[in-house]
Amino acid sequence: MPMLSPSLTLIFSLAMVAPALALPQPEDTPEEILRTEIITEARSPLTGEPLSATEYAILMEQLQDPNRNPQVSPEVAQLIGLLQFRRVVKPILPFIR
Repeated sequence: MPMLSPSLTLIFSLAMVAPALALPQPEDTPEEILRTEIITEARSPLTGEPLSATEYAILMEQLQDPNRNPQVSPEVAQLIGLLQFRRVVKPILPFIR
C-alpha cells in the first residue's frame, strides 16, 4: 500500500472531523427570533427598577427630549452658576484658582 504524503494525511484527518460540533445547542433560541421578540418588561437605565413597556417608552422619550428641564436642587444650581461665573472671570483675573 502506498504511503500518503503528510499533507494528504492532514487533509483527510481534517475532513473526518464532525461538522456538527460547531452548531449551537438545539435548545438555544436563534438570534433571528430573539430580534423579532416583543419586549414587555424593561429596567430603568437610571435606577434599575423594573418598568412596563409603556413606562419604559415614556422614560426613553423624556431622556431623549433635548428641551426638557432637568430638576436639580437649588444648591447644585447655585454651584453651577458660580462655576460659570468663575469661568468668565478667570481670564480677566488669572490669580483666581
